Amino acid sequence: MARIPYGSLSTADQQRYRGLRTMKAVALGGLLFMAIVFVIAFILEKDLSGWGYVRAAAEGGMVGALADWFAVTALFRHPLGIPIPHTAIIPRRKDEIGRTLGEFVETNFLEAGVVRQKLESTHIARTAGTWLQDPAHAKTVAAEASTMATGILTALSDDEVQDLISDLAHEHLLSPSWGPSLGTWLSRVVDADAHRGAVDLGVDSIARWLDANREAFDGLVSRRLPSWVPSVAMRLVDDTVYHEATKFVAAVQHDPEHPARKALDQYLERLADNLQHDSETIGRLEGAKSAVFDSPRVRALAADAWNTAKAGLLRSLADEDSPLRRRVTAALGDLGDRLATDTALQERVDKRIADAAVFLVDRYRHDIASIITDTVERWDADETSQKIELQVGRDLQYIRLNGTIVGALAGLVIFTVAHLLLP
Repeated sequence: MARIPYGSLSTADQQRYRGLRTMKAVALGGLLFMAIVFVIAFILEKDLSGWGYVRAAAEGGMVGALADWFAVTALFRHPLGIPIPHTAIIPRRKDEIGRTLGEFVETNFLEAGVVRQKLESTHIARTAGTWLQDPAHAKTVAAEASTMATGILTALSDDEVQDLISDLAHEHLLSPSWGPSLGTWLSRVVDADAHRGAVDLGVDSIARWLDANREAFDGLVSRRLPSWVPSVAMRLVDDTVYHEATKFVAAVQHDPEHPARKALDQYLERLADNLQHDSETIGRLEGAKSAVFDSPRVRALAADAWNTAKAGLLRSLADEDSPLRRRVTAALGDLGDRLATDTALQERVDKRIADAAVFLVDRYRHDIASIITDTVERWDADETSQKIELQVGRDLQYIRLNGTIVGALAGLVIFTVAHLLLP
């Protein structure tokens, strides 16, 4: 059987290996000691009958040592390399042992009651909250989260993300008809008089523009009059037009029930209705939408949006003094304070964590336990045997020592009883 190279063992396994070698030597020493005692006693008992008891004890010790050596060795390999039936148990039944171990873990550890009891006794929320209360810890978590987010953003393919944004924009924004939705929204705005503020803002803007742009009316009408009209009359016409415009706008400003306002309300009501029910209006809106958001433009908008968002996020994540990092750190600290002091929140969080863990265990317990089974099945049989021997072999050597001692005592007792009962 090929042995695992000593140099390939971990530091802990190397220490176990040395301990195993030492205990094997001690157990073998016990057997050799009994053999030497047996030879001496066998020679001397002819002259001194008392040495018969020593010989019986040594003989029993050798039998016990050999029997237990055979039993221990048979677990891991064929004794002396002889393929005796029911030996090399672990290499032969490796897969069965793996399945049994997986079933044991699944049945006794991955059980809803066990998981829930352990999690409820741990007080995860309070422990996490107390830990996050420390500003240094909150800052560490924020830094680690930033590093993770940076790695994810860097790993993402820009082209794939842009394609995704473009596809989502087409599917959820551009492909659906805008007319009915806009019509419904506009109808609700008009019914609630929510458009009044926008109308007031527009009228006020026109009034300010008229006040600041009197010269824009010079020649606005007069240049269209015949040349024989006196210049005084032309200026009078322009002034009249300007003053009428300012009076009209002022009237609209100060009269909430002005006919112009009502006309605008009626127009918006008709537009809202047409957007919902008039196919021609809906078609014109869809045509305008398609003209503005054709495929190349959507792709360009998606690229610009992603590149801008990504660059901004990467800068903020890399700078520990950025507003984003400071807000995340502050939010973590606040969360820690709440988790550490709010008993009701602790109970809710602990319950949800326990519920989630129990759900996962109930749903995937067999898959989790199969990790053990599958891993053991992939192991080489001899290597598996040697790994297990490294873990428990040192303790098994005490069985050999105990067998030597118990065998010696049994041999002595049997010999003594035999002489007492059969003189």
